[in-house]
Parts: sequence; structure tokens; C-alpha cells
Amino acid sequence: MRLFSSIFLTAVCFAQTREPVDAVWSGGFVVTMDVARRVIENGAVAVKGDHIVAVGPRAEIDAKYAPKSRQDKPSSILMPGFIDTHTHAPMVLFRGIADDMRLQEWLEKFIFPAEARNVDVDFVRWGTRLACLEMMLAGTTTFTDMYYFEDAIAEETKIAGLRGVLGQTVIGFPAPDYKTPAAALAGAEKFLKRFQNDPLIVPAVAPHAIYTVADDVLQSSRALANKYDAPILIHLSETKRENDDEMKKRQSSPTQILDKLGFFSGRTVGAHGVWLDDADIRTLKQRGVGLAHCPSSNMKLASGAARVVDILAAGIHMGLGTDGFAGSNNDATLMEEMDLAGKLAKVASMDPTSLRAQQIVEMSTITGAKALGIEKITGSLEAGKRADMITISLDEPRATPMYNVYSQIVYALKGSDVRDVMVNGKQIVRNRQVLTLKPAEIVAKAKEYRERILKSLKN
Repeated sequence: MRLFSSIFLTAVCFAQTREPVDAVWSGGFVVTMDVARRVIENGAVAVKGDHIVAVGPRAEIDAKYAPKSRQDKPSSILMPGFIDTHTHAPMVLFRGIADDMRLQEWLEKFIFPAEARNVDVDFVRWGTRLACLEMMLAGTTTFTDMYYFEDAIAEETKIAGLRGVLGQTVIGFPAPDYKTPAAALAGAEKFLKRFQNDPLIVPAVAPHAIYTVADDVLQSSRALANKYDAPILIHLSETKRENDDEMKKRQSSPTQILDKLGFFSGRTVGAHGVWLDDADIRTLKQRGVGLAHCPSSNMKLASGAARVVDILAAGIHMGLGTDGFAGSNNDATLMEEMDLAGKLAKVASMDPTSLRAQQIVEMSTITGAKALGIEKITGSLEAGKRADMITISLDEPRATPMYNVYSQIVYALKGSDVRDVMVNGKQIVRNRQVLTLKPAEIVAKAKEYRERILKSLKN
């Protein structure tokens, strides 16, 4: 009896000396993406509120912390959630509407007309729900968006529980939400004010591109973003035609024109950057511009292969993006972009050593966060950062054997291997069950929209 009492008292004292936390997650491999790029076998992460308290070997975490809930998955990778640096989320409702054509034809003959006839606030809400559902099941915890009715996108993103860098689009023709650039800028300002200091949303201004937005509007967009210390999102040198047109008109590349306009005098994220020359790369590095690499889109639209190796070597932060889900890319799986990014870089350079697996995982996590300017809050598993993390199952045959965890993530594992997702300390996917959205309802509504969209295009 005395022995039992002694053991009981020891256990009670041990529990009382441990620091209470909300959750502890453990995995067979914890891929931290911290400065040291630690990979901790049999590791764990302790979470309190919205942030990470500690990351380390499971035995150390268990000895120090007493969690309210715990999740132990020894046959899994535990790592930061993926960061998608370029999307047009609601366009998922146009998935597959027009494939196998050039960008300008796709935009002018299909997408812009389809948007004019179908896009309203309800379309944007349902499209965002479907996109968020798809993204979270594939391990994306932060996405970057450029679209219309961005306040509705922000509301739906928060309901889903995802993190978003969301840009209100400004474009030089009547759009579904605002009919003039001036009205779009006024709407963007309301959006910036509303979501300033939001725990999940980073509001941004998103002038579409140099070829769809006048110079004075580009400058006004920059001034507005700077007024609220917000980022600018823009398409940049996506196609050869874009570059050739500007060279013909102004004898300068889009990057150099934007630089002369003072457009880069604040936080900026340029999408694609396929046709950057050496001078452009130097300018973007000097101005601290982040870039989004979208390999599926660049390949599918035959836009070209971005100089990713040169861009990263120059010290530019370049993340990965899925782009729109309607022709330029038809899914929201960032793990697919990781695989393609590596292979496209190798075939483009004819060098199999270019863009190694670890660099690609960095692009999808911490480097992507740096490109967006949010690396202080997310992108790695470190004490003090927000608890944005995922588990990836190692139970499928494709996961075995494993010799290099980065290689396995990039070249073998799939988005469907993601099992659990936490954002800002809140679990939103558990064992592939979405906890914040209603998948059946969303899918049914998407099917309804298909019939409506097809009917609109026949009229």
C-alpha cells in the first residue's frame, strides 16, 4: 500500500510540475524548417492558444508539458502547413471550362466573359468554400488570393479556419464588383481598414497586371498599400507576349517600367516572373520583391520556365503557387507544384542537380512566408510562431522506404496523404475529416453552379 501511494504521489507531483498547454502533437519525423532545418525523429510540438510553445524530441516535450489534448502519429511527418503564394480561389467554379489554349485567348474569349455573366458575391462565397475545402485537405494552411469581392473571400476564409493574404483586385475595365479603377481602389481601402490586424487575414491591394491597369492606377495602388502598410500583389512577366508588348511600346521590361513608377517602394509580391532578365532580377532583389512560382500554370499555358535557380541564387524569396483553378491550373494541390517545380527546373537547365528537394520544401513553407512578408508568424515550427502545422501519413506504399525526408515529401508523397491540419492553434482537419466546413453541401452547390455557368455561356 505504501509503495502504491508513493508511486501515485510521484505521478501527481510530476503532472503538477509540467506546464499546462492546449495540445501536443507528435510524429515520427518533425520537419521544423527553422534556421537549422532540424528534422527531429520521434519529435513533438506543444501548442498554447494560437502559438507554438516548444518543438523538440517527444520525450522532452512530454516531460515538460501537460496538454489538454494530444495527437500521437508515429507513422507520420509533422511539419509546417504549406503556403500557396498565388491563387484565384473562387475561379475553382470554372474548373475545366477552357483548357489547352494560350493565356490571352483563355482570358479574353472565355474567362472574362464567363466572369461577367456569373461572378457575384454568392459565386465568390461558394467558390471560396470549395477552394478552401480542397486546399486544407491537401495541407495548405495559408493561401494568397487575387480576385473580386475580396471581403467575402476573407469572411469565408476565416470560417474555414485558413490563413490568407488576400488582395482586392484593381483592373482597368468594369469588373463584377467595381466598375471603375477608382471605385476598386475605394473598395480596396475599405477592405484594408476592415481586416487590419486580423489574426488570420492579411489584406492586400491587387492591381491585376501592367497590361490591364494604367500607370496612374498602379501608382495609386502603391500609395494605398503603403498607407496601410499592406502588400501589393500583381502578375509580373508571366508571358513572352507581355514582355514583348511592353518592349515594343516603351522599350523596357515590365519590371523596369514598374520600378520607374515607384511601384516597388513597399511590400510587393509578383506572380510568375517567367520572363525576367538579369537586370530585372537585380532590380527585384534590390527592391525586396517576393515572387510566386507557378510551375503547373507556366507549363499548361506554355508560358515558359521561370529562372528559379537564378532567382533563388540572387537572394530573392520565391514561393510556390497553384494559380487559378480554371485553365491555368485545375487543382489546388501544392505538393503537386513541389514535384513539378523540381522537375521543370531540372529539364529547363538540363542539370539534375538544380533545385534540390530541400529547397523546394523551403519554397512551400518558410521561403514562401518570406516572399509574403509573414515569416515572423508562420512558415516554420518554432516557439512563438503561430501553430500552423500538418501531418502527412507514411502508411501508404509510396512512403516506404524513406532515406531522405525532403525527397519523400517532394517526389513521392501526395496531397491525399495529408491527415491533419491545424491553423492558428485550431485543428481544422482531423484524419481527413474537415471540421469547419460542410463538404457535401459545398460539392452539391458546385454542381449546381456548373449547370448555371454552362447555360450562361450558351446565351
